[in-house]
Amino acid sequence: MLFSRQQLKLMVHIFAIVAASVAYQTAMANDKLDSALLKKITQAELQLSITEKRISGEKSQLAQQLNQLEQQVQALQQKTAAARRLSDEKTLSLGHLEGRIKEWREQQAYQQNLLNRFLHQQQLATQVSVVPVEQKFELLLQFASQLQTKLQLVWQQQDVVMANGKIESLPTLSVGPLHWYWLDSAQQAGIAKRHNGQLQSELLLSSGASSGLADIKQTGHGTLMFDPTMNRAMARQQHSESAWQHLVKGGLWVVPILLFAALAVIIALYKSWQLIRLPKLVSFTPNHLHRLLHGSDTTTLNTVKGPQHQLLKIAMEAPNEKRRDDQLFIQLQHDKHWLERWLMAIGITASVAPLLGLLGTVSGMIETFKMMTLFGSGDPEVVSGGIAQALITTELGLVVAIPALVLNAILSKRAKSYYFELGNFAILLSQPRELNDNEAQKVAA
Repeated sequence: MLFSRQQLKLMVHIFAIVAASVAYQTAMANDKLDSALLKKITQAELQLSITEKRISGEKSQLAQQLNQLEQQVQALQQKTAAARRLSDEKTLSLGHLEGRIKEWREQQAYQQNLLNRFLHQQQLATQVSVVPVEQKFELLLQFASQLQTKLQLVWQQQDVVMANGKIESLPTLSVGPLHWYWLDSAQQAGIAKRHNGQLQSELLLSSGASSGLADIKQTGHGTLMFDPTMNRAMARQQHSESAWQHLVKGGLWVVPILLFAALAVIIALYKSWQLIRLPKLVSFTPNHLHRLLHGSDTTTLNTVKGPQHQLLKIAMEAPNEKRRDDQLFIQLQHDKHWLERWLMAIGITASVAPLLGLLGTVSGMIETFKMMTLFGSGDPEVVSGGIAQALITTELGLVVAIPALVLNAILSKRAKSYYFELGNFAILLSQPRELNDNEAQKVAA
């Protein structure tokens, strides 16, 4: 079927109109759809804002409720801690009371044992365990009153053996094992000791201590000098001696020990002064030393002093190497003798002083045994006193030897160190030309 051109154009116009109609309808439908979607979105946003406001309101309420609950929990925790502390304090106080009651019971048992032992020792009760506690205290008070009656101060005229061996009838005062006597002639008191039924004078009291006994003798009231060591401490105090008295007891052998000590001190002071004044050695390099020996460096020569200057002078004035080395060796030996001179005396003192002390001790022991052979060894104080005096020389010998040994070691070390440095300098002087030849070869190469 054939269409004409006009028919075709008409059909195209029809199709275009239909397509435009369809497009318009589609656009209208899309506009309606978009408006519906916008309306729904607006409603959803409105509901979302309402829901957020409701949630924020509920959140603030929940936060307030949570804060209140936390405060309640804290209050309950504080109450719980207070109740726990109160319970612990009650438990501790109860345990403390139980412990104290236990200690009181133990103390009571200890005191009862002491009381029963005392009553049994003094024979105040035959069956101590049966006697009631009140009766035990009554017996104890009766014994105390009897003892107080016995301890009343009563002056008696008794014979006292004095320190010079003379027996004098003196007023004495006795309290238990302690005895005091009064010398009217010297207005002085003393302490006596009963030995084989006889009072013997042990020591005289000072004027201050004697005044208390004088008051007791005149008025019945005063202060007594009492030594709980049974007068041993007071006797030791009165028999204390000075350093010179201690040395004199050592006998004849103390003299050589003191002489050696004085000699060692004088030598140590002299050598210390000598070694301290030694000039410090100047260090030289081989090249510098070569210039100094050949006269090209005269400023440094004035800085060298002491034994080092003498060695340098020998090296400069020696006519040849063999003569130079011999003179250097001789000078080193002379310096060594000069540095170590008199140090041997300090070492000898450190060695001889203990031997002299031992010799003095042996001599003292021999004399002590002779006295024991003649008069017996019934009195141990005489024997111990002789041995103590014999050991004084050994003590003095060690006191002298130990510092002498230390001084000898220190001074010898200083002298040897200085001599070693001088020896190194002499070795450097003995070969400067050879070293400079080697340097010249290196420079030429």
